[in-house]
Amino acid sequence: MARIDQTPFQAEILDLSHDGRGVARRPAGHVNAGKAVFVAGALPGEVVMARQTARSRHFDEAEAVEVLTASPERVVPRCPHFGTCGGCTLQHLAEDRQIVAKARVLNDNLARIGHVTPDAVLPPLSGAAWGYRRKGRFSVRRVEKKGKTLVGFRERDPRFVAELRECHTVIPALGMRVEALAALVDSLDARSDIPQIEFIAGDDSIALVFRHLQPLGDADRARLVAFAQEQGFAVFLQPGGPDSLQPLWPEDVALSFRLAPWDIELGFRPLDFIQVNADLNEKMIAHALALLDVQPGERVLDLFCGLGNFTLPLGRVAAEVVGVEGDAGLVARARENAERNGMPHVSFHVADLSTDLSREPWMRAGFDKLLLDPARAGALDVLKQLPLKGLKRIVYVSCHPGSLARDAGYLVNERGWRLRSAGVMDMFPHTAHVESIAVFEPA
Repeated sequence: MARIDQTPFQAEILDLSHDGRGVARRPAGHVNAGKAVFVAGALPGEVVMARQTARSRHFDEAEAVEVLTASPERVVPRCPHFGTCGGCTLQHLAEDRQIVAKARVLNDNLARIGHVTPDAVLPPLSGAAWGYRRKGRFSVRRVEKKGKTLVGFRERDPRFVAELRECHTVIPALGMRVEALAALVDSLDARSDIPQIEFIAGDDSIALVFRHLQPLGDADRARLVAFAQEQGFAVFLQPGGPDSLQPLWPEDVALSFRLAPWDIELGFRPLDFIQVNADLNEKMIAHALALLDVQPGERVLDLFCGLGNFTLPLGRVAAEVVGVEGDAGLVARARENAERNGMPHVSFHVADLSTDLSREPWMRAGFDKLLLDPARAGALDVLKQLPLKGLKRIVYVSCHPGSLARDAGYLVNERGWRLRSAGVMDMFPHTAHVESIAVFEPA
C-alpha cells in the first residue's frame, strides 16, 4: 500500500461527526473528489489546514494543524493535554454548543435508524462540566526509551497512552494528582506489569484498583500503602479477573454515595458500575421519575437496574418496584441497598435480559410502568419478549443513540407504540458520548 501523503491541505468543514470530528469533502478536481474526510480538532464553518492520518475505501481521516477561519463557537481548551489525549474530543467547542451537537446526533439516529420522530423534543439536561468523572480507567505503560512510566487515558491514536500531568474532567482529588500517580507506579519494581488503574469515588472515599500481571513484592506493597495513606486513597489489588479483587489498604472501606432528594444511600464495590457524573445523575433520576409519572398504587418494572440507581428512588413513590439485572453481584448489592434504606416493597432479581425469559416469575406479573437503562447493546431482546399490554408508559434511558433508535423503531413500527418525547443528557461533557432519554406510550 502506498504511503499516505501527509502534505497539509486546505479543508472546509461542513458538519460535525458523531464522534466529534469535523466533516469535510475532497474538492472537485481531486482524485477522490467528494470523498468524506473526518478532521480531528475542526468545527463546522471553519477552514483549516489538515494533515491526513489514515484512509479507507469510503473516507479519509485527518487532523487540523492550523485554523485559517475559526468558528465563533470555538473556545480555548482548558486542558493542556487536549489534542493528544483521547479522553475528550470537544473541549474546543463551547459548552452550550456541545449539547446542541449531541441533540442533532440523537435526532439523526432516530430518523435514520429507527425511522421515527418524537412528538416533542425534551430540553437538554446538563450538570457539572468539569471535575465530574468519578469512575474510569487509566492505562499504564512503561516506556523504556523515555525512561518513565505513563499513566493516563489513551491518545487519539489508541495504540499510545497519553502522558498526563492533570485531568480536568476527573474529580479534582484524583485529576490533579495524575503526575503523582505516575511517579508512584514508576517507583515500583513491578512497573512493567501494571497495565491499568481503575478509579471510583463515593462521597467519602476514592478507591484505586491496580491491575497487576505478576505478584507484587513486599517492597511494592509497602510503597502502595504509603501512597494510599499520604494521599487519602483506598487501594485494591486485582491480580486476575474481577473475583480476584482484594483490599490492600485499608482492610475495610465502605464505598457509597447519597441521593439526597430521596434520602437514599447506595453502597457499591470498586468494580461496580455507577453513573460517572454524580451531579447529572441526580438530575437524570428526577427527570426520569417525572417523565414516568408514577401514581399511588402503581407497580413499576426497572430493567437493567444495577445497584438500584433508579429502582430505589422509584420505591419512594410506587406501591411496588421490581428491579432486574444480569450481574449477580450488583443484584446482591441492590438488595443490601433496599434493606439499608428500609424498602421491603422493592425487590430485585438476577436474569440475563438477552436470553429467554419466559420462565421468569417477574415476567408474568402485571406492571403499570416500565423503566429501561440498558448498556450500549440496547434492550431489543427483552422488548421482544415483554408483555407490553397493560403498560401505560415506558421511559428508556440510553447511553447509545444508535441502539435507542433501533429499539424505538421496533416499539413504534412493530409494537404500535408512540414516541412521545426524547432528549439528550450531558453525562460526559467535552466528549462525544451521547446519553439520552425517551418516553413511549401506547398509540
